[in-house]
Amino acid sequence: MPAVEVAGLTRIFTTVKRHGGLAGALRGLFRAERTEVRAVESATFSLEEGELVGFLGPNGAGKTTTLKMLSGLLHPTAGTARVLGFTPWERRDEFRRSISLVMGAKNQLWWDLPARDSLALNREIYGVPFDRWKKTVDDMVAMLDVGNRLDVQVRELSLGERMKFELIACLLHDPKVLFLDEPTIGLDVVSARRIREFLRDVNAKRRTTVLLTSHNMADIKGLCHRVLLINHGRIMHDGPLASLIERWAGTKRIALTASRPLVASELSPFGEVLALDGPAAVLCVNRDRAPAVTAEALAALPILDLTVEDPPIEDVIADIFREARPPVSALREQK
Repeated sequence: MPAVEVAGLTRIFTTVKRHGGLAGALRGLFRAERTEVRAVESATFSLEEGELVGFLGPNGAGKTTTLKMLSGLLHPTAGTARVLGFTPWERRDEFRRSISLVMGAKNQLWWDLPARDSLALNREIYGVPFDRWKKTVDDMVAMLDVGNRLDVQVRELSLGERMKFELIACLLHDPKVLFLDEPTIGLDVVSARRIREFLRDVNAKRRTTVLLTSHNMADIKGLCHRVLLINHGRIMHDGPLASLIERWAGTKRIALTASRPLVASELSPFGEVLALDGPAAVLCVNRDRAPAVTAEALAALPILDLTVEDPPIEDVIADIFREARPPVSALREQK
C-alpha cells in the first residue's frame, strides 16, 4: 500500500469581493459578490514508502493547500486521500503520531524558551520514552551541529538554527511521513546545504516518506529523483526530474570555443546568441535542430571545443510557469 495516495483531490475557496467606501460596504452587506478560487484541482498521485519527492510550483499554485489537506488541517471540497491508511482530515490520534508537517514560514518552537525545553515539551506531547528522546536529540543536534545552542532562547537563534531545531522537533516521534513546506527559505548556502544533508540521511536511514516543496532548485536537485509539478491547482508533471527537460524544454544550448575571437553576425545564423566573450560563445537552438546546427557550426567556424547541453532546469521550470504552455513532447505528437 502506498504511504500517500491521492485521487481527484480538490479544494475550492470562496472569497467575497470588497468595494471601497460606505456605498461599497452597504452593497457588500446586502448583495455580496462571491468568487470561487480553485486552489487544487483534481490532484491525483501516490508516494511509496521511503520516497523523497519534490513538489514544485509558483506561488499560489496549490502546493501548501495540498500539504495542509494531506496533514489534515484542511478538508477537501472533493476527492480522496489516504496517508498511511488514514483519512487525514479525520485527525485520528494514530494518524497525528505518524506524520509531521514543517512549514518554513511558521514556528512550532516556544519563542521564549530554550530549544531544549521545546524539545522536551514535544517529548511529553508525543509520549516519547526519555531514553529514546535523548538519543534522538543527541544524534540530530550532532548531525546539524547545533549542540552548543540547545540552551539558547529560540528568539535568539539565527534563522538557520531555528529551522534545524524545527526539524529535530518534528522528527522526535519518528514519523513515517514528513511534509516539508520551504524548509530552507531565507537560509544561507551553508545552512541550506547542512539541512539537505540531514534530510537525505533521515530519508535513507529511517525510510521516512518525504514530500518537499521548495523554490530553491538546489534542494530539489540535491534530494529528489522524482518531482510533481503543479500550476493553477493542476498536476502538470509527475516523474523523474531528468525527464522534465526532455518533456518540456524546446531548446538546447551549444557552448563553443574557437581559435579566434567571434562576432555576433557570424553566429546568429546558427541560433540565438546568449553569450559572447571573445572566442567563447553560447547559442540557444531548437532542440530538434541541435545535431544539424552543430554540424554546420563545425564546418563553418574554427572551433576548438564544443558541447551541447540542456538548458538549466530552473529556466525550464520558469518558462513552464510563465507561459503555462503544453509540453514539447505533446507538440511533437501533434505534428
